[in-house]
Amino acid sequence: MDRKDLEEKYGIDLWDDQTRQEFRETLLAWYDQEKRDLPWRQTKDPYKIWVSEIMLQQTQVATVIPYYDKFIQTYPDIKSLAESNEDDLLRLWQGLGYYSRARNMRQAAQQIMEDYGGHFPKDPKEIKKLKGIGPYTSGAIASMAFDQAEPAVDGNLMRVLARVFEVDLDVKKPSNRKVFEALTKEIIDPDRPGDFNQAMMDLGATISTPKNYNPELSPIKEFDQSYLNDTWRRYPVASSNKKAKKEVYLALLVKDKDGDYLVEKRPAKGLLANLWLFPLINLEDLKQASQDPESWQVKQGALQEVLDQNQVNQVQAYVKDYYHLPSQFNQQVQGQVSHAFSHLNWSIYLLEGQVDSGQAIPDQCEWLSPDQREAYAFPKVQEKIWETYFNPSLF
Repeated sequence: MDRKDLEEKYGIDLWDDQTRQEFRETLLAWYDQEKRDLPWRQTKDPYKIWVSEIMLQQTQVATVIPYYDKFIQTYPDIKSLAESNEDDLLRLWQGLGYYSRARNMRQAAQQIMEDYGGHFPKDPKEIKKLKGIGPYTSGAIASMAFDQAEPAVDGNLMRVLARVFEVDLDVKKPSNRKVFEALTKEIIDPDRPGDFNQAMMDLGATISTPKNYNPELSPIKEFDQSYLNDTWRRYPVASSNKKAKKEVYLALLVKDKDGDYLVEKRPAKGLLANLWLFPLINLEDLKQASQDPESWQVKQGALQEVLDQNQVNQVQAYVKDYYHLPSQFNQQVQGQVSHAFSHLNWSIYLLEGQVDSGQAIPDQCEWLSPDQREAYAFPKVQEKIWETYFNPSLF
């Protein structure tokens, strides 16, 4: 996509050379004065920049900093990450969520060792071949580590550009990303491409925000067509988010007479892959397996606090069928946990049951003593269940 396409096909009024240079100077002068002091901005090491960019996906900066520091201490280079134990890596990642990011990084590090002799590739096309790296991350690494004039287009940058150039394209439509990438290439500073990308992202994160935006505070308002034309309330154009699917689960806190709890390792692929949780029953699956599915009606989005004996019997039958354990469950629900993923909202109700010690269990399960928790890689949702169960409050 070239300059002509941007102007004629998409109706974007591009700048002349002088205006473009003045914009770069204005933006970078603001950035030099106001940029956030972040540990990954103190280096040109592509490995460290890569780690930071992956961690920053779906995670706030303040949360990432301590994880980044500990990660770099534990895995200081590509080789150490490539040779890491996955369970150890997931434990280190615990609390950041989106665990596939960590697994993809480990695989990418192994790719770099095998295909690039342990050296991070410089060519953006080669960077994109690494597991878990898309156009944004590739552009960020290429520009920040290797000073290549590559766009790093994220939501912040698209929002800024949509306002500055009055771009009438839906920023949430994936196919429109190429337009914003081409537009960034038109204006990026060839001498400081990494700083330019970071300045645009910082501007979007701190001033040109999705809500409560005040264009009067923008350091680039004199270049902002939506401000000059008083159309800034229209931008960016964005379709409404698809609502996350709601799912209801029962968390089975099955305890033996030694005080150990049954935990289950998730499958190697899919949501929360290879992480440990209490066994979870999707309520819809339980209904399908039940001879009395109507007994599991969720009223006003909530399950009752006390199960009837019929419901308890169904849970015990499920545990016998799937985990080969004869069990006795309490009728009292022990608490409720809510957890949101990008595409799912889970409501989890905690049920407590007991079994005799020494029972055989499926291969993917283990008996866990509460004081052994540090040895397992648990997702955030499991930590919420632990906290609710051991620090009960009626819901």
